[in-house]
Amino acid sequence: MPISQEQLNEMAKSLPAMSKDPHAVRQRVEALEQLMERSFHIPGTKVPIGLDSIVGLVPVLGDIVTAAMGAYMVWEARNLGMSKWQLIRMAANVGVDTALGAVPLAGDLFDFIWRSNTKNLRIIKKHLDKHHPGTRVIEG
Repeated sequence: MPISQEQLNEMAKSLPAMSKDPHAVRQRVEALEQLMERSFHIPGTKVPIGLDSIVGLVPVLGDIVTAAMGAYMVWEARNLGMSKWQLIRMAANVGVDTALGAVPLAGDLFDFIWRSNTKNLRIIKKHLDKHHPGTRVIEG
């Protein structure tokens, strides 16, 4: 079923503004991590999966798309002024996910287990909590 213009406008309103403001960056990377790692549940279970696992099933193209989305999170971290060491760790997470995720079948299982975007979100949150504590959100 196609998405109506009204539904598209509602989704656009819910997306954080594209700025380098740390609060907006936090919202974007949290939304991306949610989409990539835990936006759906396996039917009949409470096991979360995301687009990283689903799109990764498409040979080559799926791995390229998910690597690009992971690289976007690293780019956002660079815009926050995170250290080179943190950026290298994040890039390594994406690289491992991409390299091992490209292996047919076993790579799809690896994508389900590794969750590089969640690892990278933790690194970004730690940086934001230390350097921009006003962006911290109390989760309930």
